[in-house]
Amino acid sequence: MSHKKTKALGLIALSLGVCLALPARAVSPVTLTHVHGLSYSADGKQIFVPSHHGMATYSGGKWGKAAGPENDYMGFSATKQFFYSSGHPAPGSGLANPFGLIKSGDGGRTWRKLGLEGEADFHQLATSYGTNAVYVVTHAPNSRMSKPGIHATVNDGFSWKRAEGNNLEGPLLSLAVHPSNNQIVAAGTKTGLFLSTDGGDNFKRLSGGEQVLSVFFDLDEKKLWFSSYENKPALTRLDWSDGKKTAINLPPLTEDAVAYIAQNPVNRNEYVIATFERNVYLSKDLGKKWAQIANRGQTQ
Repeated sequence: MSHKKTKALGLIALSLGVCLALPARAVSPVTLTHVHGLSYSADGKQIFVPSHHGMATYSGGKWGKAAGPENDYMGFSATKQFFYSSGHPAPGSGLANPFGLIKSGDGGRTWRKLGLEGEADFHQLATSYGTNAVYVVTHAPNSRMSKPGIHATVNDGFSWKRAEGNNLEGPLLSLAVHPSNNQIVAAGTKTGLFLSTDGGDNFKRLSGGEQVLSVFFDLDEKKLWFSSYENKPALTRLDWSDGKKTAINLPPLTEDAVAYIAQNPVNRNEYVIATFERNVYLSKDLGKKWAQIANRGQTQ
């Protein structure tokens, strides 16, 4: 396994959501230099893939580039109405480096600063689809966060609350927030999957024995999807109320694993996954069959 792959598997996969769609500007070909997130538009007609040089879009079987600055969206998550991101600005964008937490309500065309510009670059960032709560992980103190750890804001960065993170075991790799109850948080670590119902203060283990690379709350609010890697990649759907697990069929992945998961909010049997090696697959039948729409960053 390459150094790049090993590093990738130690990084996070962000939770996913949806936002309002904008027409893509055609670019040929579109190359996914990196993949830093995954989201559907609110009408289910467009997929957004934030990357190292702005956002790629997929709609109607065609790839394009989203309107707006070509920022390096290192941390990215979306709700029904908004994009939230952290990372590094494109030249001429007018944003500080790193740009802290920013928010877009027009599909990434324009962005509003929410603080911590020049201070924070949150690679681990998750949002609640319906409530616009934002959770981040900081590895160093900043002007708004006195200690490292999980922090949450429910008012676009006006105030932050630090979560205690009790009972989490192993380095934190991924976060997801419940679509309607922003006190319910899932966390993936190098030792398993954990769930908190009190805003991240206390966690209980839901699954163990594997490193959990990405987590995603299904929009039915009852299921958790999580990707893992233990000798081979796996994708699992878990009913977090009763613990029932369902293994999801994966396409052939060579030294690769699922990094991001998103669900079409209109056609809820449709899902898209992106891998650490920049492969993107689309399923319209709850993951029974997958069609590849990007191959190691090359779009099709």
